Amino acid sequence: MARPEKELKVKELTEKFKAAKAVYLTDFTGLDVIKATELRKRLREASVEYRVVKNTLAQMAAKNAGCDMLLEYLTGPTGLAFGVKEPIVPAKILTDFSRDNEKLKIKAGMFEGKVFDTREVKQLALLPTREVLLSQVLAGLQAPISGFVGVLGGILQKLVGTLDAIAKLKEEK
Repeated sequence: MARPEKELKVKELTEKFKAAKAVYLTDFTGLDVIKATELRKRLREASVEYRVVKNTLAQMAAKNAGCDMLLEYLTGPTGLAFGVKEPIVPAKILTDFSRDNEKLKIKAGMFEGKVFDTREVKQLALLPTREVLLSQVLAGLQAPISGFVGVLGGILQKLVGTLDAIAKLKEEK
């Protein structure tokens, strides 16, 4: 590869590192073409870009993007999964896929400037998605309001019952 092409690839990778909310590094040694294609398809469907590049280019791009903490993991065959929209989704997909395909190994992940090892990436994958977390928060916020509405409804019911009893007493007199 000619030098200008390498510089262009490094620049492109640097931008990907900067734009990504999370980056996950995998070792795909021994993964056959069919399985690799299946992995790429799953990631693509979730708007996750998966790239295989030379480590020297990835190391330069990581340095340029301020991701020096990933350099120690950029050895051997490395696939990079860039989570641009959702930071946890790539971890979920890679973890699920590695469960079914032992050849795929998760090396590390970087999320919000912190590096996670394989075990921590698998724990990240157990977290609920953003939508689930938001719905749980909303349900938690809604519970006191529904309880308050229920109490007000009970008070109104008692008030109506009391007024009804007073009206009956007046009719009897």
